[in-house]
Amino acid sequence: MNSVSSVVLTRDCDAIQIPAGNTVALPAGTEVDITQTLGGSYTVHAMGGLFRIAPKDCDALGLQPEIVAAVPITAGTVDEQAVWESLRSCYDPEIPVNIVDLGLVYDMGIEDLPTGNKKVFVKMTLTAPGCGMGATIAGDAQQKLLSLPGIEDASVEIVWDPAWHQSMITDEGRRILGL
Repeated sequence: MNSVSSVVLTRDCDAIQIPAGNTVALPAGTEVDITQTLGGSYTVHAMGGLFRIAPKDCDALGLQPEIVAAVPITAGTVDEQAVWESLRSCYDPEIPVNIVDLGLVYDMGIEDLPTGNKKVFVKMTLTAPGCGMGATIAGDAQQKLLSLPGIEDASVEIVWDPAWHQSMITDEGRRILGL
């Protein structure tokens, strides 16, 4: 969703201040403008700033959890396509383009574990080194990877080399952004 809608919080809920990355409590009764609902999380404008509200707190916005389509996986198999699709469900809370199409994911690998399951390694960056949302975005990616059947472990590392720039955005990302 990219259109803005206003709601009043029905209960206190934790939110992450954008771009600082600080956790704050938004009190019940606060009027918020929902500016983005992508990948299951919610970006809201309230009290003069932007905040990210986690999927678990969507009820405070008067919403039902977004159902994210599962990536079909044959029992016991994890392939690169499933991992990339999972990463495409992760969004920067300020930009309506997933982290893959923004060009933030630099590397991805899958390793066999002795248990028969897999470990996924991801190296990604952010659009700006000072962005406080890095841990939140990386944590979101890690949780989505761990929700895939057959993934036992996932590591998402933030790297700064090479520095991100707009030329890394895919054609699909450019289309969404109108570039």
